[in-house]
Amino acid sequence: MSILRNILRADLKCIRVFLVNLVWKGARTFTRFDRERKKGSAFPAFQFISVTNKCNLTCQGCWVSQTDGIRELELQKVDRIIRDSNENGSWFFGILGGEPLLYPKLTSVFKAHPRSYFQLFTNGMLLNDAMAEELRQCANVTPLISFEGDEPVADIRRGGSGVYKRTLRAIETSVSHGLITGVAISVCKSNIEMALSESFVDMLHRLGVVYLWYYIYRPVGAQPCYELALSAHEIERLRRFLVEGRTKYPMVIIDSYWDADGRPFCPAAEGLSHHINPDGHIEPCPVIQYSCGVVGEENLKTTYQKSAFLRNLKAGIHNKTNGCILMENPAWLTDLAAEHHAQNTSGRPGMDEQLKAGCKVCSHGECPVIPERNGLYRFAKRRAFFGLGAYG
Repeated sequence: MSILRNILRADLKCIRVFLVNLVWKGARTFTRFDRERKKGSAFPAFQFISVTNKCNLTCQGCWVSQTDGIRELELQKVDRIIRDSNENGSWFFGILGGEPLLYPKLTSVFKAHPRSYFQLFTNGMLLNDAMAEELRQCANVTPLISFEGDEPVADIRRGGSGVYKRTLRAIETSVSHGLITGVAISVCKSNIEMALSESFVDMLHRLGVVYLWYYIYRPVGAQPCYELALSAHEIERLRRFLVEGRTKYPMVIIDSYWDADGRPFCPAAEGLSHHINPDGHIEPCPVIQYSCGVVGEENLKTTYQKSAFLRNLKAGIHNKTNGCILMENPAWLTDLAAEHHAQNTSGRPGMDEQLKAGCKVCSHGECPVIPERNGLYRFAKRRAFFGLGAYG
């Protein structure tokens, strides 16, 4: 009942749109995806769109670069991606940046596509009353606010000032305007004690947060900070916390690394999601920044199906790991990209050399199999959460 109480704090239209998309469309989307995957022609259940590389913070381990200038995805291309996806039965979109709230026409995208549902990945620094009210009127948006640590850790992790208090203020603003509000935390060595504490979950519940999304920190970008990567023991500890937490905490707790039976998997390798960057380049996922395709005149499904790079990457990952290939075998990616003449889309000329250096860290693929104990989560992971949990 506690989870329901926080949901019922939201605007009635936001609740209705959220439930229709999560329960009805979510189940239909994943059923379609699963059916088409068996035939070898699946269209991703979830699309990630980075609308800009502009950001107001400089986070450790961020893959986004501005070394080649500020870039924004043309509104026409955003519209094309959403319409093509809808035609192929995909209604869910993760809106990324940089910081997507810096994209000037963002709410016009949401308003133009009322039948689609958008998860807004934001650091929250710009989520003020005026923006929250606009999002409430759209009703088809759930802010997912990044929460990276307590007061001293947050500023270091995010490269800003007063980030902890500003994040709390963003959560309060989102909830007070009736938005279905989520919080995301990328678990690393500097915040794992907070992330896996009952007090952290309780605090977010009291603030009105509906769902809490756990990610595993991946050392990428210009300042990868490999020393923050979790050990195998810490990843197993995270997994056990998730399984146990789903049986007792009054909040929806989400991951996108393990299936209902506790087996690890890679969303990109399964074809559950792909990423489109601010230049319109199609990438396997946000952190694998190689591309052999771009949003253009062809239908998006045709572009996906023609891509030998995407096809061979999925097959190659399946042959090597159930975890994150970027963490376990980064040098392999550069070899595959070279074989397919894939373009480096990171904006960092030194990315190839960085990956070739092959600094390997542990990923969830090395975690023991720990099945879900909560029956509702087992059902949801089989029917809906994979479509909604494709970020990985």
